[in-house]
Amino acid sequence: MTKIISLPVWFLLPLAVAQGTDWPQWRGPDRSGVSSETGLLQSWPSGGPKLLWEGGAVGEGFSSLAVTGGMIFTMGDKSGKSYLYCLDGKGGATRWSVVVGKSGGNYSGTRCTPTVDGKSVYALGQFGDLVCVDATTGRERWRKNLAGDFGGKSGGWNYSESVLVDGETLVCSPGGDRATALALNKRTGSTVWKTVLPGGGESHYSSWVVSNGGGVKQYVRLFAGGTYGVAASNGKFLWRYDKLGSNTANIPTPIPFGDFVFTAAGYGKGGALLKLSGKAGGVVAEEVYFSRELKNKHGGIVKVGDYLYGDFDDRGMPWCAEAATGRVIWRRDGGGQGNGSACLTYADGRLYVRYQDGIMGLVDASPEGGFRQVGSFKIPDGMKQSWAHPVISDGRLYLRGKDKILCYEVRDPGRAKAPVSATRLWTDDTGNFRVEAMFKGVKQGKILLDKGDGAIMEVPFDRLSEGDRNYLRSLLR
Repeated sequence: MTKIISLPVWFLLPLAVAQGTDWPQWRGPDRSGVSSETGLLQSWPSGGPKLLWEGGAVGEGFSSLAVTGGMIFTMGDKSGKSYLYCLDGKGGATRWSVVVGKSGGNYSGTRCTPTVDGKSVYALGQFGDLVCVDATTGRERWRKNLAGDFGGKSGGWNYSESVLVDGETLVCSPGGDRATALALNKRTGSTVWKTVLPGGGESHYSSWVVSNGGGVKQYVRLFAGGTYGVAASNGKFLWRYDKLGSNTANIPTPIPFGDFVFTAAGYGKGGALLKLSGKAGGVVAEEVYFSRELKNKHGGIVKVGDYLYGDFDDRGMPWCAEAATGRVIWRRDGGGQGNGSACLTYADGRLYVRYQDGIMGLVDASPEGGFRQVGSFKIPDGMKQSWAHPVISDGRLYLRGKDKILCYEVRDPGRAKAPVSATRLWTDDTGNFRVEAMFKGVKQGKILLDKGDGAIMEVPFDRLSEGDRNYLRSLLR
C-alpha cells in the first residue's frame, strides 16, 4: 500500500514563493494561454469587475504583460524609442525602463511580451533588437540584433515574437536564409546553434513552444513557410507542415499536447491537428485533420481539456471545437457585446475575451449550451486596436492600454479556492504532460496524483509547471 502524507512546509520553503500564480511570459507559465487559478468571479456586475488601479506610463504598443514576483514587465514606444518597462505590481509605478531600440514599424508600437526567467528579463524590439537585462535593476547584460547579426528577415509587420527560454537556452527566430531559427546561451548571448529551415522564409509573428511529440524534445513554431519542428538539442530540422505557408501573415502560437500539435493561421487559412511520430532518428508530422472553420488570425487559441477555443479569423466570433476531430461545437452568431478580432485567455471555467473595439467579455468555457457571455465592460484603454492579450495573475485581470496598465479585481471572496481534493488539470513546463488528477499528498519528495482509476502517479515537484507549483504553495498560505 502506498503511504500518503500531507504536503510538509519544509518541502516548499526552499523554493521561491510566488505571489498567487505568476504569469512570467507570453501566454503564461506554459505558453498555453491557460491559467490554473481558481476562486474567480463566474460573472461580472454591470460595468465589469472593480478597477483596482490604472497606471504605468508605458507608451504605445501591443505587447502583453509578464507578471511575476510583485513586478509587471511590458514594452512600449515613446519619444522615438522602444522601451522595456518594469513596473511595481501595486499601482504600476515605474521601477525602471531600458531602451531596446527604435520605435515605429508597420503598426506603431511594440509587439513582443517580455520573458522573465529568474533574475533576467528578455525582450525583442520590432526591428530585431534583442536584450537581456537584470530583472531587479534593468542593467543590460547583453544585446543582439536579429537582422544585423544574423541576416534576419522579419516580414512586413516587423519582429513580433516573444522569445522562449528553455533551461540554459534562449530560442528566437531571425528568419531568412542564414539563421531562420536560432538558439543563444541565455546568460551570455553566444550562439548555441542556428538553423536554416527549408522554405521557412521570413520570421513572421508566431512564438516558439516546446513539444516532446514522437519521443523527441523539439521546438515548434509557425513561420512564413508553415509550421516547423526543430530538435531542441542542436536545432536540426525535423519536420514541416506547409499547408499554412504562403500566407499574408502567420501569427498564432501552436498548441502541443502529447504526440500532437494544433496549429492555425488566419487570412482564410484554417487550423490543423498534426500527429508527431518518431522515425529513423527524426520526427514525422502527419495531418490528422485540416479545417477552414478553425482559422485564427492573431487572437490566439486555447485548449481546455478536450476542447479548443478561438476566434473565427478576426471576426469577433469565438468558437469551440473538439480537439481530436476539429468538429465545431458552437460559434458565436450573435448575442453579447464586442466586435472585431478577439484574443482569449482561460481561467477557472471562463474565457476572458478582449475584442478589438475595446470590449472585455467573460464567456462560459463549456462545450454545452453554445456561446454564452456572462459579463462585459468597455475598457478605457485609449487604443484604436485593442489587441494586447489579457493576463490573469493572483486574482487580478491585467490589461494593457495606450500608455497605461489597468488592473481589475476578479477574485470572488464568496468562492474558496479549489479544495485539495478537487480534480484538476496538471501540466509540466513543456505542455507535453497533461493529466486530470486529484492531489493526494507527497512521498519522498514526489507529488502524488490520483487519476481516479486506482493508480497513484508519483511526479517530481520540479517537473510540474510553474502554475501547478504555485498552486501547491498556495495550499499552505
